[in-house]
Amino acid sequence: MVEPVWEPLPDYRRYAPDEMAERARAFHADLRRRRTVRDFDRRPVPREVIETCLLAAGTAPSGANLQPWHFAVIEDPAAKKRIRIAAEAEERAFYGGRAPAEWLEALEPLGTDADKPFLEDAPLLIAIFAQKSGARPDGRRVKNYYVPESVGIATGFLIAALHDAGLATLTHTPSPMGFLNEICARPKWEKPTILLVVGYPRTGCRVPVHGGLRKPLDQISSWI
Repeated sequence: MVEPVWEPLPDYRRYAPDEMAERARAFHADLRRRRTVRDFDRRPVPREVIETCLLAAGTAPSGANLQPWHFAVIEDPAAKKRIRIAAEAEERAFYGGRAPAEWLEALEPLGTDADKPFLEDAPLLIAIFAQKSGARPDGRRVKNYYVPESVGIATGFLIAALHDAGLATLTHTPSPMGFLNEICARPKWEKPTILLVVGYPRTGCRVPVHGGLRKPLDQISSWI
């Protein structure tokens, strides 16, 4: 049995209530500006920016702190083309009969279809993999816990970090996504969960009004 090693809580900052409220308002106001976009400029993004945002994502809490995620950054044009071909094949099946009518009806206000040019237009894609198991320092492979929850939280951190850095994103989830394991050279025990499209919005980029609608506080929360 491994005994835990403890340390004082590092870098915690305490704020006065007024400052807490102001910081919360400012954070909310900044995140309200975030919108999913589908029209990307081809301008490259500095690698340092992406790597720092990935480090931010890596600070997310996870089950037993096992950090069961891998972020594969794709900027090679040939790889992006392969991903677009594979993703559009799955999307054509989705829109062509696999998806239930109710789901297609929900997507109508967003104007989506099986054509995904952003997969090649955006300067980079980040394939996010969930690791069902991991390797210990001694080489033993062990099961990871709370994997979907952990990877979801880390993805949220990543999207917020990229937005804060001035970049736009799109969460793309073709189903199934097994083709990403081969293209990204990831092992079979890793499950691709999200393909995050990252870059600058194209000049004149337009977004659906429906995508900016936000439920009010009383519809997303309750106090007991």
